[in-house]
Amino acid sequence: MDNAIYAALTRQSGLMREMRTVANNMANSATTGFRREGVVFSEHMTSLGQGTETLSMANARGREVDLTPGSLTTTGGRFDLALERDGFFMVQTPQGNRLTRAGAFMLSAEGELVNADGHRVLDDGEAPIALPPGTRSIGVGTDGTISADGQPVGRVGVFDQPDRSRLTHEGGTLFSAEGAAPVQDAVVRQGFLEESNVNPVLEIARMIEVQRAYELGQSFLDGEDQRIRSAITATTR
Repeated sequence: MDNAIYAALTRQSGLMREMRTVANNMANSATTGFRREGVVFSEHMTSLGQGTETLSMANARGREVDLTPGSLTTTGGRFDLALERDGFFMVQTPQGNRLTRAGAFMLSAEGELVNADGHRVLDDGEAPIALPPGTRSIGVGTDGTISADGQPVGRVGVFDQPDRSRLTHEGGTLFSAEGAAPVQDAVVRQGFLEESNVNPVLEIARMIEVQRAYELGQSFLDGEDQRIRSAITATTR
């Protein structure tokens, strides 16, 4: 197989991955706290020998997460929380603690604050938050302090990763919590939810660009295939 086909196939593989990423962004354009993802292309170059041309191949294994905050929507929910500044809520999952900007929380049957997946929300000491039985009114201050019937019972933990290069997106709205530290000046808003930061119009435009680039690459591969077939046919006559 010709080197041109190898190079084109790596490009097509990267474009297919980017298409899946764009489709995932569009599917989560209305998901609370979702962060848009992008694919990072790099170029791998290797020499084919002294005095010959260099082979260049695309590599699309890197991911880029857009951490731009989304807009806040008023819900009025007692357990709906949003962050105005940088930072993440921390939840306890079977795989370990994880960070998230999705603040649509609720009470479990045990009276603990959990998210939609049943993962327990953690306080600033990374411990579960429980409310006293029979609590009638719930208040959450801008510093995250939770009050039950006027009495403080805990504080919602807000954490951040000082080294953003270590912040790994693990799917959905969850990020790795390794190395995360508490945020002291966090601003928590009760009765609000943060929307996804995906712009559907831009994602559709990008999808069209990727599709056209993929079709162009496929046309090149078809032409190369026909060229090789013609060459083989000519040599066997």
